[in-house]
Amino acid sequence: MRNFFLIIRKYNVFIVFLLLQGISLYLLINNNSYQREAVVSTSNEVVGRIYVAYSEVSDYLKLGMTNRLLAEENARLRAGDSSSFYRMSILKTAVNDTVYKQQYEYITARVINNSVSKVNNYLTLDAGSLKGIKPDMPVISSNGVVGVVKDVSPHFSTVMSVLNSNTRISAKFTKNNYFGSAMWLGGSPQIGVLNDIPSHAPVSKGDTVVTTSYSKYPAGIMVGQVYEVGQKGVSFKDLKIKFSTDFQNLSYVYVIRDLMKAERDTLEAKTNTDDVK
Repeated sequence: MRNFFLIIRKYNVFIVFLLLQGISLYLLINNNSYQREAVVSTSNEVVGRIYVAYSEVSDYLKLGMTNRLLAEENARLRAGDSSSFYRMSILKTAVNDTVYKQQYEYITARVINNSVSKVNNYLTLDAGSLKGIKPDMPVISSNGVVGVVKDVSPHFSTVMSVLNSNTRISAKFTKNNYFGSAMWLGGSPQIGVLNDIPSHAPVSKGDTVVTTSYSKYPAGIMVGQVYEVGQKGVSFKDLKIKFSTDFQNLSYVYVIRDLMKAERDTLEAKTNTDDVK
């Protein structure tokens, strides 16, 4: 308290000046409509700018949560899309009764580690077995293929990226049924190749490439577009593709659970066993 009075005593002239200045401004503004409107207008602008700045900072801090909510909403939309259902048709007396059964579910996960410059690149996700993720599940982004789950712990999982020398994706053109094997040969993380396309197949720069039902992915997932049509070989074309996924800018991905995978694997294993006999 003593220090407080000492400060007042030391700066009493300045304090009185500020007080008188405040009173004079109040009288000026209160008794002059022009000055009053100018002050109100200026104060509103200043307050408005403060609110805008606060809103921008607040929105920036909430971006992580916003992105996660959007990713989860996209996962729900993908799960409800017709491509996530298996169509069962029965023809009875010229009446086509169609029933759809859910085949694919989508699990949202955040990318917490990623590499693009190695020979064999991997991603780490913040979701694991507790969320239902298992090895060999395909992973996509909102733009296209990303990779396949390799190892899983309760809370995390690693993904073998498309940018991996061991990755092969069965892919085809949307304009016809010619299919081949898409892969990455190193170099730019944006460019890959599409092998095993017959020389006589009609191909043009910009043609869209998507997954086939032969791959681990659902059919029709974007892989990329034809970037360069090289020389024709005796039997096959030499094609470069530009991946639709930007692997250097991955935030959220979707891990796909195939609800019919166990049934298909069991059937194919039985068939392979019968062939051996």
